[in-house]
Amino acid sequence: MRVDVVDPSAYTPPYDHALCAALARSGAQVRLQTSHFGYGPVPVPDGYERVERFYRRGARARPGSALRFAAKVAQQVPDMLRYARTAARTADVVHFQWLTVQQVDVHLLPRSRPLVLTAHDVQPREPRRGQLAAQRALYERVDAVVVHSEHGRSRLVQTLGVAPSKVSVIAHGAFEHLTRVAGEQPLPDGFAGVRKPVVLCFGLLRPYKGIDVLLDAWRAADLDAELWIVGMPRMDITALRAAAPASVRWLPRFVADEQVAAYFRRADLVVLPYREIDQSGVLFTALAFGRPLLLSAVGGFPEVAGHGAAVLVAPGDPLALAQQLRRLVGDEDARARLAEGARAAAAGPYSWDAIAAAHLRLYGSLR
Repeated sequence: MRVDVVDPSAYTPPYDHALCAALARSGAQVRLQTSHFGYGPVPVPDGYERVERFYRRGARARPGSALRFAAKVAQQVPDMLRYARTAARTADVVHFQWLTVQQVDVHLLPRSRPLVLTAHDVQPREPRRGQLAAQRALYERVDAVVVHSEHGRSRLVQTLGVAPSKVSVIAHGAFEHLTRVAGEQPLPDGFAGVRKPVVLCFGLLRPYKGIDVLLDAWRAADLDAELWIVGMPRMDITALRAAAPASVRWLPRFVADEQVAAYFRRADLVVLPYREIDQSGVLFTALAFGRPLLLSAVGGFPEVAGHGAAVLVAPGDPLALAQQLRRLVGDEDARARLAEGARAAAAGPYSWDAIAAAHLRLYGSLR
């Protein structure tokens, strides 16, 4: 079977790589159709072909810059039309991971092949005008929608009215490839010498991720430990940093794959205090490294906790979060049990070979 996995803006290179590699191991002929990733190196293709088909003019412009945005807008329609013609000749199934401009893309999708769309975000988190309606139209246009949790399926069916027969729940996988990246780098200066317990909050910093709640909880917990907040800000964190206690250490920048392992191997506990979510790549990075997790009870997080890999707290409740931080930082045995659950989950229900098999069954049902 010839499968095109399509991520025009290269939003999720780790996920794209893990899915493509697993599909290739399962016998599919896979091409990742994407664009240049401006923040750093991407994983080397493992059994699949990577084609930087989209947004080739201006590809080296700084990510997020006005030049990069203008170049993408100018190329959106011709690149999508050109890809649609290619897919008609060379793919048996086209599986979109993300679509950049939903209002336009719904009219530009290939029409001669089965189309699958993964709803990484069931609805856009910071929608532009017309984007919500366009997302619903995309769900109607494709032949199947993949979602990573039963929570996501419920939102698609009950809230957005997507036909139940069109929705498949296929888990997000643990990013095991990040545990064996070539050229793994050590912790940077200022982090490497820490001897106290470390609680790690990792990933893009956005308002819905509850960094403010975590800092309130950290102050209330009053632990002889460090909180590391690591990731590129997508919001103004000036006030949060100014008010944070001295035991909070910040690394507000993009972290390349070869640098990820050092933070997760060092973490005694990973905390994700989100206000809302469907699923999280950071969570599945923590599972791959066998790290104990403290999560808000939102979205698909309780489904992961059900495998014994995480403790849950109510979202937006700093006192409840502080209580569990104190308990888990002080209880090595409890953390060890969660770590064992994380490793078992990563090797079992969240293994990429199982996920690839589920995708191939879905693709076969559409042909």
